[in-house]
Amino acid sequence: MVKKAPNPIDKHVGSRVRMRRMMVGMSQEKLGEHLGITFQQIQKYEKGTNRIGASRLQQISTVLGVPVAFFFEGAPTVGPEGEGFSEEQSPAYVSDFLATSDGLTLTRNFMRISDPKVRRRIVDLVIAIAGEAEA
Repeated sequence: MVKKAPNPIDKHVGSRVRMRRMMVGMSQEKLGEHLGITFQQIQKYEKGTNRIGASRLQQISTVLGVPVAFFFEGAPTVGPEGEGFSEEQSPAYVSDFLATSDGLTLTRNFMRISDPKVRRRIVDLVIAIAGEAEA
């Protein structure tokens, strides 16, 4: 039997749950306690393996202190692309990176650097290191 791949929207919503949970410093166990479910269920939600129902998503948004819409920001579009003046979505790797502990730590601390010149030098350093890694 072939395993069914998670729906891209379910994966995106799950990764946003993980990102927000990590931003507030909450463990999967603690979030599960607030919701009355196991940490294993939280893991399945975060991976997109299990779909999060509307009422559960509302509970999660309350516990994590964000509106439900937060979990859909940057979600992949389904169906034909609409024309108009809408913003292009960030590439998936951006939200995937931000959902990791390294991504959150790097972003949080980078934004604490008040000098824009220092931030620019850090970006230039990362570009230089990445360029060397490709060689």
